Amino acid sequence: MREAVTAFATRRAWAEALYGLASSVPALAGFLLVVVALALGSALTLTLLGAALGVLFLMAGLALARGLGSLQRRLARSLLSERVAAPGGPRADGGVLARTEARLRDGAAWRAVAYVLVRLPVAMVTLYAVSWWVIGAVNVVAPVRWAFAPDDVNLVTPLPFGGSPEVHSLAGALGATVAGCAILVIAPWLTRATVSADRRLVRSLLGPDRLAERVRDLEETRALAVDDANERLRRLERDLHDGAQVRLVALAMSLDMAREQLDDRDRPELRRLIEGARDNATEALTELRDLSRGLHPPALDEGLAGALTTLAARAALPVEVSVDAPERPTPAIESLAYYCASELLANVIKHSGATRCTVELAAGGGVLRLRVTDDGRGGARIEEGGGLAGLVQRVRTVDGALDVASPAGGPTSVAVRLPLHA
Repeated sequence: MREAVTAFATRRAWAEALYGLASSVPALAGFLLVVVALALGSALTLTLLGAALGVLFLMAGLALARGLGSLQRRLARSLLSERVAAPGGPRADGGVLARTEARLRDGAAWRAVAYVLVRLPVAMVTLYAVSWWVIGAVNVVAPVRWAFAPDDVNLVTPLPFGGSPEVHSLAGALGATVAGCAILVIAPWLTRATVSADRRLVRSLLGPDRLAERVRDLEETRALAVDDANERLRRLERDLHDGAQVRLVALAMSLDMAREQLDDRDRPELRRLIEGARDNATEALTELRDLSRGLHPPALDEGLAGALTTLAARAALPVEVSVDAPERPTPAIESLAYYCASELLANVIKHSGATRCTVELAAGGGVLRLRVTDDGRGGARIEEGGGLAGLVQRVRTVDGALDVASPAGGPTSVAVRLPLHA
């Protein structure tokens, strides 16, 4: 009971009243600006000559709604301790048209527009609730007003149909004080109710979309898993190189020394066994080196550009390499891109009958693009169980894509698109 009566004197009540007043002003102005911008944009896009200008108005309206949403989140955080994360911006890969489409389809911006529209009636009710504070304070000081101007004192009521009865005596002024105290007791709870409604609107419309957040969390988890797997492979490659390979080399050398100490006429069967063991150790060492090279090509230690140049130099046909990648991808993406280039070059050499090949690597807009083109016979297809289908599955693990353009008679162009960060 005591808390209900003294709520107007608490810090929370004053913070909520200040929030209601501070947030209502931009809500009213923002509603007019956003509605006008979107209405003009929608009308102009229906005309042939004004379509471009209409798109600009639509983008301006969406940007304004996002800005108002950001302001509202800051007010809620500073005055209400309501922390709502900002939604991510629109993602677009490509040119101006792609970025424009992404902005027009930005779900967070349209939810901010919905907040601006719904916020108008809430703002009006909030201002009405805040007015109870002012009316209560005016009535509380009614005796002071009566002492200085006894003929100009009214009992101010917050209800639109209550009127403003005049006060003609000190008793009436004291009665106005009692009424003002009652109004001040009610005002914080009325304000809290309207602010609570706005809290729910802020959380539901101005925060990040739950599905988008879930997708983002899954992407981050996948990126961590991919990077961890890549690091494990690199550690395994180092262990094979520094451990098992060294021991096999030492074993092969020991068998060579043992063979040299045997006379050709002395115990030929033992000599054959040593030679066989030495050959097996050499073959095992070769296989182990091939295996470790497949886990993590040493050429990638100096970057993907250098690795592709080395790969092209070892090819059985002329390969031209073009690199425009100022931003280096993560190690996992570098390994995947190198693997794709290696497999595509192998396919060119084995199946295309080409006389020359081009490898192009470019990075920009958060995307790594790899294109392998040859002048072979063409006819390459993505078939189930084929090498290209396997590459498609590999790049899809990081939300990448692989496209093949290979008409009969050639040329063949295979484009791989990967994110810079898995």
